[in-house]
Amino acid sequence: MSEPLDDGEPPAALRLTPTEWAMWQAFRNGSSYDLRTGDLVEDDPNGVRPWSERRTVRARIIALLLLHGPPPLLGRVAALHLAGAQIIGRLDLSGGSVQPFFELRHCRFEEEVLLAECRLSTGRFVGCRIPRLEAARVSTDGDLHLPRCTVPGGIRLTDASIGTDLMMNEVTVSGGRRGRAVAADGLTVGQDLQASLLLASGEVSMRGARVGGSLFMYGSELSNRRGPYALHAPQLQVERFAHFAAFGPSGARHMLSMTPPTGTRFPQPGRTTPPPPVEPPDPLDPPLQHFHCMGGMKLDDGRFGDSLVLDRARVVLERGQELSLRRVQTPELCFTPERISRGRVVLSGATVGNLVDRASSWPVNEGLWMAGFSYEHLIPLGPFPLEERLRWVATATPEYSAEPYEQLATVLRNSGEDAEARRVLLAKQRRRRETLPLAGKLWGYLQDWTVAYGYKPGLAAVWMAVLWASGTLYFGANKPEPRGDEGPHWDAALYAFDLLLPVIDLGHDSAWRPEGHYQWVAAGLILAGWVLATTVAAGTTRLLRRQ
Repeated sequence: MSEPLDDGEPPAALRLTPTEWAMWQAFRNGSSYDLRTGDLVEDDPNGVRPWSERRTVRARIIALLLLHGPPPLLGRVAALHLAGAQIIGRLDLSGGSVQPFFELRHCRFEEEVLLAECRLSTGRFVGCRIPRLEAARVSTDGDLHLPRCTVPGGIRLTDASIGTDLMMNEVTVSGGRRGRAVAADGLTVGQDLQASLLLASGEVSMRGARVGGSLFMYGSELSNRRGPYALHAPQLQVERFAHFAAFGPSGARHMLSMTPPTGTRFPQPGRTTPPPPVEPPDPLDPPLQHFHCMGGMKLDDGRFGDSLVLDRARVVLERGQELSLRRVQTPELCFTPERISRGRVVLSGATVGNLVDRASSWPVNEGLWMAGFSYEHLIPLGPFPLEERLRWVATATPEYSAEPYEQLATVLRNSGEDAEARRVLLAKQRRRRETLPLAGKLWGYLQDWTVAYGYKPGLAAVWMAVLWASGTLYFGANKPEPRGDEGPHWDAALYAFDLLLPVIDLGHDSAWRPEGHYQWVAAGLILAGWVLATTVAAGTTRLLRRQ
């Protein structure tokens, strides 16, 4: 049985060129149609060399194949595999339903591509030059791949719904006159969103986006000189991991496992900052490329199911700009970027389980805000002594606030580090003292010098011993007059001890009657004893309660 000769043949009114006719037949056969010459310079879609008419196809014909294409040949599956073509006219699939699989590789588009309101199965644009991609509310059952594409007019994916993976690795995109390089507010991705080695000039906006798997931005470079944010992604929800990290061997293996079989290029052309070499160099691994963000980064109210990672990232802020993590919720926050010299890091209201950090990553000079920041465990990478941790809290509180000190002390206490927790609370009292009037400051200095605000019970016990010895020597040389004929035998040590010891009466202080300045010395010992003994008792009670 054979099908009619004219079944599936292009209408004569289309007046197909030989190139378009061959593409039509390759579509019916499901085979690849490659128009490349083999010369890398000649085949570069971003190059300046013009392409011949032999490599030119009309966008109208591609749209016809995808929307209302001919039936496949017997035993074949219709699909468009086109490489190295210059596509003239506007490829408009808006509102349509595209059933065939299509993959356009290393193609040069003359005008923008319109996929708004379009429904796809799986679509791939690989290494293409597209003036602009308009794909608001596009819906796919499978993947949408855009790896290594150049899109100077921006990508719009507002309210798009991607069934499985969204691939944007090594994309070079700018905002053009519109300002937004990537507009993806309300985007929904069923599995992973991969945007590693992304080079974006203009705002990347993902407000309210949802990712069912993980978000990877290894080694990406985002910059926006027209607005406050290079990455604007409040209310972002990621079910698993969100990585804004350096691109190294692990990131390369991850990308190579998910991109088309040809792999990726290293390094990415057009980057503004060359990556530093990896020591020792490994010929099998790509060079390390840091995640760069030149401009504000807003992840407020984000939800991250497993972790939020900012590892070896470089965030460059201007005055007034922020790396904002307000009210973020995640089981683990890995904050190990390079130190931010200007702008602010804001963690106000954030709630995390494990805080993985490095002492050299946190900003200084009032560049950190973390009022209401809650964490359960501290996992420092490298040395992070308590003195550094106290400076970390002081940086976050240019004006005194007790909450960060209480939070740190609670975490240390829950980890069994009671001595360190007491040091934190002592630092809190010393910081609070600076906000008091002169009388309060003087009293605070006295408390600090004598009993360390009660957080060093041993110091209070030492002072009691010193006062006891001093009182013993003083009254040993200046015996007071007895109150009656009957009384205990005189003992200067017991008399001084009875004066210092509150509540318990040994019968010595009431049996003798000091007069004149001796009476003032006795009264001073009694008051000092009440203060010091109460301090020792309170400190011991706190220690026993925690144990």
